[in-house]
Amino acid sequence: MTDHQVHALPNGIRILFKHSPSPITHCCFVLNAGSRDELPKKEGLAHFIEHLLFKETERRNTPQILNRLELVGADLNAYTTKEYTCIHASLLKQHLERTVDLFEDILFHSTFPEDEMEKERGVILDEISSYLDQPEEAIQDDFEEYLFKGHPIGNNILGTPKSVGVLNGADIKQFITANNNTHQMIFAVYGDYDFTKLVKLCEKYFGSVPENTNQKQRIAPAPISRGIYILKKPISQTHCIIGGRAYPSAHQNKYGLLLLNNVLGGMGMSNRLNLEIREKHGIAYTIESNYTSLTDTGIFSIYFGTDAEKADKALKLVHKELKKLRENKLGAVQLRQAKEKFIGQIALAEESRMSLIISMAKSLMDFGRIDSLEDIFAKINSVTAEDLLEISNEIFDNDRMITLLFEPK
Repeated sequence: MTDHQVHALPNGIRILFKHSPSPITHCCFVLNAGSRDELPKKEGLAHFIEHLLFKETERRNTPQILNRLELVGADLNAYTTKEYTCIHASLLKQHLERTVDLFEDILFHSTFPEDEMEKERGVILDEISSYLDQPEEAIQDDFEEYLFKGHPIGNNILGTPKSVGVLNGADIKQFITANNNTHQMIFAVYGDYDFTKLVKLCEKYFGSVPENTNQKQRIAPAPISRGIYILKKPISQTHCIIGGRAYPSAHQNKYGLLLLNNVLGGMGMSNRLNLEIREKHGIAYTIESNYTSLTDTGIFSIYFGTDAEKADKALKLVHKELKKLRENKLGAVQLRQAKEKFIGQIALAEESRMSLIISMAKSLMDFGRIDSLEDIFAKINSVTAEDLLEISNEIFDNDRMITLLFEPK
């Protein structure tokens, strides 16, 4: 038996429901449209639209939108990624209809008035500036730009001051028409409801949304070659990212790489990079590795920040750890402990119910199914030491990785 239910409305919008006896409800509306779907010179458009959804609609002005849920103590927010736009809310269970009503209004009846566009343009330009003032954030964006050079995935989600400065109403209309396919929209609810009544509520508000069957054409990025890039910045520390392309979300090796990433530099203080570079040598406050999977590619990266005179040593130590994983299989005890640690972390993460329902919605979007925790744990437990060795030699191959350094001027 599954622990969730799914219903598709005639216009294609899917309703995903997971029951919880809690008086608190978490819900999200996920659209399969993100920054990679923007046309050239329209960088930042998906994020711009996300901001503007909280402005005027045909029935509400900005204060009415912002107060609609806040007045009952609910929390409303949104974010944009390379591939998705997500609006989410946490609320007391009795306020679900109020929330569904607001979601339908801002998603399908926003008017995008010129004066609000100008105000929000200024807000986003400030947001871009704030990220540029944080080298640990800016280096990630620049790294992805080098990693996917010339491809929309490499573009900054926020856009650039130049691109954001010229976005207009016609751009917004074009993007929404081209990308907001109703068959690639999911409204997900985690709460204490009768599913039949929930479906009727969704039919009341989302049932009249016009069907949109436009199909986007996402092109996979072309291969890249190894490279080392050094940028001089007005900063006091050296910041570094090493990494490369990785497996897409449906790849059979995804869970192996997730496990390997956790061993190398994942959550907690006992990963290899932290023990070697921070605890043993004391030359970096923050060092971590990350793996993000997209529908047709993935991103693996290692980040650290350190004093300029220690950067070379830190870089050598990182490569030393990568070489160990390429050349030496994990022992039986090491592999068992790595799996237990990772499975435990995933189980604890399930306690974040908002994160869980968003993750379920994305899984339904990408794969047409949602794996149970038991399924996920089984996939992790099926990973062998030989698998990890093979993955290490593919993903951590020096000829497939790029290095980006922000050095003090």
